[in-house]
Amino acid sequence: MRRGELEHGPRSEPHPHGVETAATPDSLSLSITVEADIMAACREARLLAERAGLDRTATYHVATAVAELATNLVRHAGGGRLSLRRLLTPPGVELIAEDRGPGITDLRLALSDGYSSAGSLGCGLPGVRRLMDTFSIRSAPGEGTRIEATKWIRP
Repeated sequence: MRRGELEHGPRSEPHPHGVETAATPDSLSLSITVEADIMAACREARLLAERAGLDRTATYHVATAVAELATNLVRHAGGGRLSLRRLLTPPGVELIAEDRGPGITDLRLALSDGYSSAGSLGCGLPGVRRLMDTFSIRSAPGEGTRIEATKWIRP
């Protein structure tokens, strides 16, 4: 798989939390290695959220969360994978960002507002947590990081 290439497949993989997922074109996996991949990921996230039926505000929350996660993959981990998929029951969109980078040594600090290890505004991970309805993170120094976040469709 080349940089920025989408990975589509007719897989309807079982979700670890028992929700039903849609098959292609409602799931994709992106290789994120350079800045140009960030904008491509945002565009794909917006399109998937629209297809899933999220309203305009929720769609932009998803796209903004993807921008933050993809930026972190490039800046802090040297690249990684961003997977997006439409959830059917209950309806929503799931994001998974994973890398094999250096990991995060202090998760509590990284999730606090205003903290930045890169001299930025420090809105990234706390912002993603606020924008999405669910958020979980696993990270270990030297092993990488995995972030899962979901945005549910509001009735």
